[in-house]
Amino acid sequence: MEWLELVKWDDQGLIPVIAQEAASGDVLMFAWMNREALARTAELGRAVYFSRSRGRLWYKGEESGHVQTVHDIRLDCDNDVILLKVTQLGHEPGIACHTGRHSCFFQRLQDGQWTPVDPVLKDPESIYR
Repeated sequence: MEWLELVKWDDQGLIPVIAQEAASGDVLMFAWMNREALARTAELGRAVYFSRSRGRLWYKGEESGHVQTVHDIRLDCDNDVILLKVTQLGHEPGIACHTGRHSCFFQRLQDGQWTPVDPVLKDPESIYR
């Protein structure tokens, strides 16, 4: 796949990925992909990431059911960041964060403190087995 050759992978063979909700424009999460994850994402139309903590491919939603359908894959001007435009499935509104929130970016800096500003939509204890 020639298009994969244009991607600037880091020293570990990874590229940072931002998942953005296609409908709302909300930034849902940040993750990593290796070459295989990006190829599988393009092939399946479903977000597949590389989990650095697990050391393996991570099919978004494999445990939680909160799958991301991918509508658009974009590469930034330096070829070193991927943007996925996705629909977050599995709960209304979609849950992208392992904390049970819509977005992983739920903390806002207020008065010198990180303050959670988005609600937990579903208890993570009930999501993960």
